[in-house]
Amino acid sequence: MEQVLRPIYQERASFPETLGVILVEKRGEGDPLTDTFDAILLIITADEEIPIFTKHYTDGNGKAAMHIISEKQLRKWLLLGSRRKVVDWLFYGKVFFDRNEFVEQLRTDLQEYPFFGHKIKMGLEFSKLVRGYMEGKTFFEQGNYMDAYHHVVKSLHHLARLAVIENGLFPEVTVWSQVKKIDPAIYKLYEELIMSEEPLGKRLELLFLASEFFIHHRTLDGARHILDVMESQQLWTIQELHEHEEVRMYSVDLEVFIEFLIDKGVLRVVQSDSKNELIFHRDYSVE
Repeated sequence: MEQVLRPIYQERASFPETLGVILVEKRGEGDPLTDTFDAILLIITADEEIPIFTKHYTDGNGKAAMHIISEKQLRKWLLLGSRRKVVDWLFYGKVFFDRNEFVEQLRTDLQEYPFFGHKIKMGLEFSKLVRGYMEGKTFFEQGNYMDAYHHVVKSLHHLARLAVIENGLFPEVTVWSQVKKIDPAIYKLYEELIMSEEPLGKRLELLFLASEFFIHHRTLDGARHILDVMESQQLWTIQELHEHEEVRMYSVDLEVFIEFLIDKGVLRVVQSDSKNELIFHRDYSVE
């Protein structure tokens, strides 16, 4: 496939806005790393007009996908951790073009912590962990064990990613392989949930107890980013938090996260008068 794609990446490398060209070839049938394609051609560009542009190719036998990604979009994905496959492509792909060592420097930035976005990445993962735990526990208390199981698995995945970030690494697609080496206790927790022969209700009960321990010991580190932001002014409305350039990245998890931090005594609620004397505004401040 490399020979077939060569004219395409050679042409793209000639464009002045192209920063890097990386080829990722599949390692086996149905390889999730390449989305079942035989090859992925990743082209990073300084042109921001179209953040993502994709084309599919075939030579009659194999198939390939070309993704042209703007540098701005790529860095956003890396910051939010929302495209884990891209991390694997950057690490394991074959670099065919690297303008001014852009790709090499990007790889170095990903490997060497602390790097930009470390605190916010921890905050985003922790907020998702908290939401999954809270929703799962609600379903558990209602006796809806299968729904609880679904949310618990998601929350454990975020706990795993959080552990990887804490250890100065970047979560990859095979995050549980990383966690098995980094934090065996979390790996064991996941293993017991999915492989234990105990009744599901008993497994969930034990897991919630363990999750409370892990969450409790990570609260201040997981909340550090949002606390640093909120310390920049005395009071915040929820709308101000939603509109803040960094805090808005918490998206749908923000309000659940705020309530969790209030419950833990990290944030406090400040009431202020509204136009209606029967009701107050609810603002937020760092405790």
